[in-house]
Amino acid sequence: MTTASVTRTTQAPTTRAWITAVFVVFTLSGLGIATWLGRIPSVRDELDASTFEMGLLVVGMSVGSIAGLTFAGHIVAKLGAKHGVQIAAVCLVVGMVMAGVAVTTGWGFAAIWVCLIAFGFGNGLADVSMNVSGATAERLGGRTIMPMFHAAFSLGTLAGAGLGALAERLEVPVALHFVVLGVLIGIAMLVAVRWFGDERVTEPEPTDTTPVPLPVSRWAVWKQPSTLLIGVIVLGMALAEGSANDWLPLAMIDGHGLDNASGSAVLTVFLAAMTVGRVAGSPLIDRFGRVPVLRISAAVAVVGLGMLIFIPDVPLAIVGVVLWGLGASLGFPMGMSAAADDPRTAAAKVSAVATIGYVAFLAGPPIIGFAGEQFGLLNGLLIVFVFIVAAGLASGAARERTPDAEPADANRRLDAR
Repeated sequence: MTTASVTRTTQAPTTRAWITAVFVVFTLSGLGIATWLGRIPSVRDELDASTFEMGLLVVGMSVGSIAGLTFAGHIVAKLGAKHGVQIAAVCLVVGMVMAGVAVTTGWGFAAIWVCLIAFGFGNGLADVSMNVSGATAERLGGRTIMPMFHAAFSLGTLAGAGLGALAERLEVPVALHFVVLGVLIGIAMLVAVRWFGDERVTEPEPTDTTPVPLPVSRWAVWKQPSTLLIGVIVLGMALAEGSANDWLPLAMIDGHGLDNASGSAVLTVFLAAMTVGRVAGSPLIDRFGRVPVLRISAAVAVVGLGMLIFIPDVPLAIVGVVLWGLGASLGFPMGMSAAADDPRTAAAKVSAVATIGYVAFLAGPPIIGFAGEQFGLLNGLLIVFVFIVAAGLASGAARERTPDAEPADANRRLDAR
């Protein structure tokens, strides 16, 4: 019996079931993050916290996220992405539920901070695990799906934000909200992950025989130029996405004279453009390849952001926001796919690239805020402009592996039917 047939008979999930399960986990991950973000006003009121104190809580979650990303490469390489998501689900449930209870019962900042570290750790570990598993399912499925996975994440954040706004309006206690959503998200993740395949078993032996020490050290991949260049792509596009989430409403209010409600509505336009770009981008990537699509995406994002910054006319600025969202939509998922191209280094490389990308979410807001305070918020967004250009210039690093490095035996793919 061949290795291929053993793989086929011992691996229960079909590719279709695996892909569906990854979609579910991406959506739940977005829902979990947005559940916390959507209740920040109530958390601040419950704690009677200052802006600085709320910033310290965000740092706690960020510390946990970086820790999760740092150890994810080792965990996924050792145990597999499936078990990585299982561990992440437990951390997410414990962190979210206990944070909610701590807020409502007045346990204090230190207790909430510890809970958010656990929550952040689960988010970081889930990020790497679901991207590694999704990239493997994408290869086995034979078509580009990663942008669709990230579109599902975006839909999850929109759902979480909507539920958070509803909970705020109905004055639902934070503890009740977090307990219910946390338990449901955790159970749904643990159920969905049962249909994950094991990328360490199902991935065919690559014909590329370039020596790679196994298991791959999570530190060794940092020495590879391709890791750093893909990291530049992810960093630039993550900054393009994150800066809009943090600053776009204020940029429209302070820079273009909109009121608060209209400024927030423009952010919704940006998020919708991101989601549309991710849904529509997959067939474009299949037809033209990652590198051309990345270069065009960066150019579109630069044009859109430039319109927002330099054109005072509000309707044209909003058109720029749409172009910015469309252009920024595909960079992060394509970077994850590129990092996971070689199954021998996928876990470690995705962990490294995701860590570089998270620098944008951690360092971007304060840097842009400082520049905006000195030169105006619209001018502060020129920092994002520069990083998007850098991502476009580095796009060659995301090129697909050559055909001779791909598995030759099509029968090794899991049956998608």
